[in-house]
Amino acid sequence: MNKIAILFSGKGSNFAYIVKHLHQKELEVVVALTNNPNAEGIGVAKEHAIPLEIIDPKCYQNREDFDKVVVEKLAPYKVDLTVLAGFMRILTPVFTENVKSVNLHPSLLPRHKGLHAIEKSFEDAFESGGVTVHYVTSELDGGEIVLQKELSKEGLDFEAYDRQIRIVEKEALVEAILKIVSENKGG
Repeated sequence: MNKIAILFSGKGSNFAYIVKHLHQKELEVVVALTNNPNAEGIGVAKEHAIPLEIIDPKCYQNREDFDKVVVEKLAPYKVDLTVLAGFMRILTPVFTENVKSVNLHPSLLPRHKGLHAIEKSFEDAFESGGVTVHYVTSELDGGEIVLQKELSKEGLDFEAYDRQIRIVEKEALVEAILKIVSENKGG
């Protein structure tokens, strides 16, 4: 069974969705890691008895030192894939060159890289927005795209669009993980 790690920073809603739909079925979530000692997602890990690593970036002098510890903490779990599910850190090559990982981004890349992507996507001139799951590289939101899901903005105010993006992103993340797991099996 494929082993994955989940990295998160906040509520852990994407983490919880992955656990509900994939854990102990298609794959095993063998570790969760957060950079936020107060993240609500910690409860998801505890509820499902998933090993948890909490690494506070305030304890490190720079991003590289933090990323080195993340890589070291993940190594013993021998994961096949690391999933950034709301992990709000820009990662350095110390991480990106040593860990096979995917990231969820709430826009149709290459449009709206970085922060505030949902707002920027809603406000742009395109009729639709969406989400992207992509491999993580040292270029911010620049890795190879695994999949994208489009969402029409027609008739939606920002709050409705934001709600729809949050639904679609969970589905996209699970679909992308399954696609990668299937490719890893040679199927």
